[in-house]
Amino acid sequence: MLEKALIKENNKKFWNWILFLLVLSAVGFGSYLWQLNQGLTVTGMSRDVSWGLYIGQFTFFVGVAASAVMLVLPYYLHNVKEFGRITVIGEFLAVASVLMCMMFIIVDMGMPMRVVNMFLYPTPNSPMFWDAMVLTGYLLLNIFIGWNVLEAESKGVHPPKWVKVLIYISIPWAVSIHTVTAFLYAGLPGRHYWLTALIAPKFLASAFATGPALLILICFILKKFANFDAGKKAIQKLALIVTYSMSITIFMVVVEFFTAFFSQVPAHMHALQYLFAGVHGHNGFVPFMWVFVILSVLALVLLIPRKTRENDKTLIIACAAVFFSMMIEKGLSFVIGGLAVTPFGRITEYTPRLPEILIIIGIWAIGTLIASLFYKVVVSVKRETDVTSKNFKSQETLEHS
Repeated sequence: MLEKALIKENNKKFWNWILFLLVLSAVGFGSYLWQLNQGLTVTGMSRDVSWGLYIGQFTFFVGVAASAVMLVLPYYLHNVKEFGRITVIGEFLAVASVLMCMMFIIVDMGMPMRVVNMFLYPTPNSPMFWDAMVLTGYLLLNIFIGWNVLEAESKGVHPPKWVKVLIYISIPWAVSIHTVTAFLYAGLPGRHYWLTALIAPKFLASAFATGPALLILICFILKKFANFDAGKKAIQKLALIVTYSMSITIFMVVVEFFTAFFSQVPAHMHALQYLFAGVHGHNGFVPFMWVFVILSVLALVLLIPRKTRENDKTLIIACAAVFFSMMIEKGLSFVIGGLAVTPFGRITEYTPRLPEILIIIGIWAIGTLIASLFYKVVVSVKRETDVTSKNFKSQETLEHS
């Protein structure tokens, strides 16, 4: 499969794209070497804000990885045939996302050797240990499932029976990776913004909006540049999932406001005021939060009516709005909102610095590179099986006639 997709097919645009991603990856790696040499002092993090953009992006992409279950569950458990062409795309998106999550953890640790300590000296009562376990397991599951299913399809046979067992295991496992990530925050009683039982369900709801929204955008990109058609029905079913999940996510955000301000809980109010209105001149995140509000409203306005949801142009706008609004809410403000307001009520501003931004761009580039190579293989296999299927049908028609 690799030989057919990456060696025999000569696509100049694709290899220029890969070269561009390699350059961005090199820039990010160079910035990481600088951080490794100088220490985390080159970032905008501090004693109070010890988790910054790295952990925010980690949290966001755990959700993207977990969202693969929204294809796996309907296709394998409920036989939704429309998802047949894109389920493996969702699984490989999960692989790239989990690898990005791991890279974000490594760069946030400062010294990468510290990551090994979690496995050499495990602490079973630590959510961080379990997060490392479930992410590693989920990565292996999606690699084995995705590759074996694709290989079986390329040979025109059914996947081995043991793959089906792994598929069933991967469904609750997908839910577990984002639930354990939520426990990392909800288990810190000193941070009032995170001290809510809604974090895990909100994380899952936002994941089931963000991942399918990104997958829809990927399907449109593959259709334009790789002549790969995911199918109108599959995209519309995904759009419906995005609609319901985004609606539930926004409802949960509104509920947080009601809980804080109706009950007048000072610590909870403080974090929301800091993010959305600013407190005592500290208003660095206010513009981002109002962009989040505007994008969220735009997404729902375009997704809820059937007419705009079924229109490709407005659907693309809606999915982009979902993706970037959730990136702001979960990938940027959630972590900072919980840490910037200290348990003593003092606010410590956090502004990401250039090394952080370049490293994040580098990790994004590596993740996109991995996904691009996987999708090149997927498109090649799907194209070959489509040709074989057409030839078989034509031959069958001739024999009947």
